Amino acid sequence: MNWFLLIVAGLFEVGFAFSLGKAKELSGNAALFWYGSFIICLSISMILLVKVTQHLPIGTAYATWTGIGAIGTVLLGIFYFQEPATFWRIFFITTLIISIIGLKVVS
Repeated sequence: MNWFLLIVAGLFEVGFAFSLGKAKELSGNAALFWYGSFIICLSISMILLVKVTQHLPIGTAYATWTGIGAIGTVLLGIFYFQEPATFWRIFFITTLIISIIGLKVVS
């Protein structure tokens, strides 16, 4: 259950990064909506991370949470915000995924 919550927390981290990206593109009330989404996603992500670190090692939980956020944010950048998908970006995201799996296996 803790690993599931950690994954959900990581997805909310992706949500707050996405919200910042959307807010940057807009102005007025639309931007305020996305800033509000940022605060909600950030709060949920942090609350879940705190809950998970009560049962999993902090180093493992934090590295996994950050990794999920980084991977998700890069993928959103590539697929939604039309950022470049260069060989090196894909290579290092792949190594990050392998590292997260390795942390799960040894924990």
